[in-house]
Amino acid sequence: MRDNSAAWIDSPYADLTVRDAPMPAPGPGQLLVEVRALAVNPLDAIIQSNGAVMYGWLRYPVVLGEDVAGVVVEIGADVQNFSVGDRVVAYAIGLEKGRDAVSESGFQAYVAVDAGLAAALPDAIAFEDAAVLPLALSTAAAGLFESDQLALDHSHLGDADPRDEVVVVWGGATAVGGNAIQLARAAGYRVITTASVKNHDRMKRLGAEAAFDYHDPKAVERIIRAVNGSVVAGILAVAVGSADPCLRIARATGATRIAMASPPVSFYEQPRRRGLSLRRIRLFLSLGTRTALLQLRSRTRGIRPSFIWGSAIATSPVGPAVWDAYLPEALASGRHRPYPEAHVAGEGLPAVQDAIDTLRRGVSARKLVITLAR
Repeated sequence: MRDNSAAWIDSPYADLTVRDAPMPAPGPGQLLVEVRALAVNPLDAIIQSNGAVMYGWLRYPVVLGEDVAGVVVEIGADVQNFSVGDRVVAYAIGLEKGRDAVSESGFQAYVAVDAGLAAALPDAIAFEDAAVLPLALSTAAAGLFESDQLALDHSHLGDADPRDEVVVVWGGATAVGGNAIQLARAAGYRVITTASVKNHDRMKRLGAEAAFDYHDPKAVERIIRAVNGSVVAGILAVAVGSADPCLRIARATGATRIAMASPPVSFYEQPRRRGLSLRRIRLFLSLGTRTALLQLRSRTRGIRPSFIWGSAIATSPVGPAVWDAYLPEALASGRHRPYPEAHVAGEGLPAVQDAIDTLRRGVSARKLVITLAR
C-alpha cells in the first residue's frame, strides 16, 4: 500500500510544512503520478506572499506546486493514451478555481493530473530536466495561441510552413520566454527577443533570429529596425516592467496585441505577513495606477493588452494542440528543448521551502528543481 506526503501551506503567508497527505484518486480523464521531480515557480512564491490576493478561493490548508515529472501508477476512466509505468511530465492545476487544491497540486509524492495536460517523456530526458516545463510552457502557449491573447495560428504546430510574420518576445531568457520562442517558431513565426548579452546565443539556439539586450536604452529602436516593415503578429511581454517598451514597439510596428505574463510591479516587494504595511500599500497603488495607464495608452492607439492565465489552455483547443499533438513528438525528436536549465536545489519535500526562498532572491535563466527519491 502506498503512503503519500505533501509540503502543506496551512494558512496564508505560512512556511510549508511536510506531513502525511491523503492518497489522490484519479478521476475520469486523470492519471495518478508518482512524482520523481518537481519545480518551484514564481507563482508559488506569490501565493505564499499575497495571502488572499489573486487566489482568494483557496481554503487552507492546501498544497502548492504546478510542475511535476514522474511515473504513472494508476489511470482513471476514459484515459486512452497512457499506461501504468509511463514516464510523464505534467501540469498540476489544483490551485485553479474549482479544482482540488490538495490532490491535484504538485508539491507531494503522488498527484492526480489531467491526462490532457500530460505528455510522454522520452528516456533520454531526465525527470529533473522535464520538470521545468509545465507552467512555463502552458503560459507561453496561452499567451501565443489563446483567442483572447495573441491568437496566433497553432493549427500546424510542429510542421508549419515558415511565415514572414514576426513575434516579439520581451524577456526571452525567462522560463515563459524561452518556451514561447520555441512554440512560436514551431508554429512558423519569426521571433525577435530580448535577453542579457550572455544569453543571446542561447536564445538563437532556441530559435530566435535576433536577440537584443534589454539593458540597452536603444533596444526598442533596434527591435523596430530588425522588424524592417514585416507584419508583427503579436508581442509577448514577460518580465516585470516589459509592458512599456512593448507598447512602444507595438505603436511603431502596427502590432495590435500585447500579451503580458507579468504584472507591472514585483509582488516579491512586499512583506510575507498579514496586515497592511507601507510597502504593501505602495505596491498595490502602483499596480492599479500602472495598469490603468497602460490600458489608457494602449486603447487610444488601437492596441489590446491582456494578462495571460496559463491554465486557460486546460479548457480550450490550445491544450490538446500543445500537450498532445505537439509536445511528445517534439521532446522525442529534440525539436523542443526543456527550458530553462534545471538546477537541482535539494532532495525531498523539506527542500521546497528553501527553494522558494531562493527564488525570491532572484534566479536567472534556470529553474529550481527538487528531486524525490523513489
